[in-house]
Amino acid sequence: MYRMIFLGAPGAGKGTQAQLFAEFAKIAHISTGAMLREAVEKGTALGQQVKPIIEFGALVPDSMMVDLIAERITQGDCSNGYILDGFPRTVAQAEALATMLGKRQESITHAVMFDVTEDDVLQRLAGRRGHESRADDSAEVQKERLRIYQEKTAPLIDYYKNKGQLTCVKGDAGVEIVQGRLREAVSK
Repeated sequence: MYRMIFLGAPGAGKGTQAQLFAEFAKIAHISTGAMLREAVEKGTALGQQVKPIIEFGALVPDSMMVDLIAERITQGDCSNGYILDGFPRTVAQAEALATMLGKRQESITHAVMFDVTEDDVLQRLAGRRGHESRADDSAEVQKERLRIYQEKTAPLIDYYKNKGQLTCVKGDAGVEIVQGRLREAVSK
């Protein structure tokens, strides 16, 4: 069973790779970004709370995210495993996740880090601005997201490395090649 976390800078390809791997492994793909954007679009209570946070490019508070994930992973489509795409974003969230899973006598099987250069990330994000219409893809918001990633999320690499759960995948190639690298890396 896979209980995976996908890590990497905004634009590293986590969402694309998560979707493909989830289909291949027949597990749930849990994109916290998509969940939050949907809540904003639907105007739910959560959506109204997080809308200004997302529009600024900041991180949603840990307690909200932990509660969101705790509820989501109990749903039936997660019984065979799941990929968390966009969570955890901080060491505090990772620790809360470990505690939550520990109570269920579970743990993360792989924390996959998609290794992509900053130049590639910026190029991908610029291309995404031209093709997808997401409020969090403006140039200013992207710069803020990259800054926050370096400050808050990049420390997760060492966190999972120290726990022996980190798997690095070079994300500098086409989608299919990276997917092949991912499948090979997690099958070891």
